[in-house]
Amino acid sequence: MSAIRTLRTNRKGFTLVEILIVVIILGILAAIVIPQFTSASTDARKNSLTSQLQTVRSQIELYKLQHNDNLPDFTNKVWEQMTAQTDVSGDTQAASGKDFGPYLQQAPVNSLNQKTGVVVVTADPANIATSTVTAGSGFVINTTNGKVWATNQDSQYYYDESTGTIK
Repeated sequence: MSAIRTLRTNRKGFTLVEILIVVIILGILAAIVIPQFTSASTDARKNSLTSQLQTVRSQIELYKLQHNDNLPDFTNKVWEQMTAQTDVSGDTQAASGKDFGPYLQQAPVNSLNQKTGVVVVTADPANIATSTVTAGSGFVINTTNGKVWATNQDSQYYYDESTGTIK
């Protein structure tokens, strides 16, 4: 009986082999899991930007419907007509008659490059030279048809959310 008690009291921890096996298993699991999280933040920013672009596009369409088929003046007023109340002509400074808007709570921020600037174009991005997109821009807006695109991290090309690629 005393020999059995001695054996039970001597075994107080794990052996070196058991610890090494656990460490190896944890290393293998980490090697599998960690690469999946490295692109998670970029994917989250792209998804956020996609949602934001859909909102901006729908609000520009609403503005257009309420302002006699006229688009906001992104050339001179950038986001002002979208973030303030306007009259039917798009004037934000009118003393009365501001029956429309605001369409956005604040100027949208491009989650890929943290910029709010707008580059105004009259052709879709597939036809735009990359030099027309300037360093301070977060968005490209076609003032002919009201389409909106986001620029990438370098503010040089545009982000195509339908394919998830940066062109």
